[in-house]
Amino acid sequence: MLEVKYNKTLDLIPYVNNSRTHSDEQITQVAASIKEFGFTNPILLDEDGGIIAGHGRLQAAKKLGMKEVPTITLSNLSEAQKKAYVIADNKLALNAGWDDELLILELNGLREDDFDLTLIGFNVDELAYLINKDDIDIDITEEDYKENQNFLIKCESINEMESLQSLLRSNKPEMSFQAFEQMIAKL
Repeated sequence: MLEVKYNKTLDLIPYVNNSRTHSDEQITQVAASIKEFGFTNPILLDEDGGIIAGHGRLQAAKKLGMKEVPTITLSNLSEAQKKAYVIADNKLALNAGWDDELLILELNGLREDDFDLTLIGFNVDELAYLINKDDIDIDITEEDYKENQNFLIKCESINEMESLQSLLRSNKPEMSFQAFEQMIAKL
């Protein structure tokens, strides 16, 4: 049976090869979440106090000045399983998608309850897109593209929007309009 135990933040040992990164902005988001909802997801440790999962939560706890955090020690994992779980814990969550209709329904309900939507992890642009997506319908002309490259693109889902953002970040700003159209057509 898993047992939650409170450990001192200074006693926890981050995994030196943790490949998951946490920006200051994301740590601030996690800290805000902990402040709003409590520390609901304990940090997972090995028998020596090494962190298997929860590096970002530990950073957020320290940012909040917490001296102790909830932890669960996993004593049944081999060294290979520990290393693999460090990656799997992060990657498996990224593999999930969204049901945009249900998400929008929930977001609108939270707005009606005056809940601060910035506490749930979406950035302002994502929230604006989701809440207003049915009102966005702008065609991009070659002239618009050449003039300023500031425009809105209507996507059918949050996953499509994330794919587009990734493609745009990975391409050069001097991309031709034809190359841009081809890239959009691939979505």
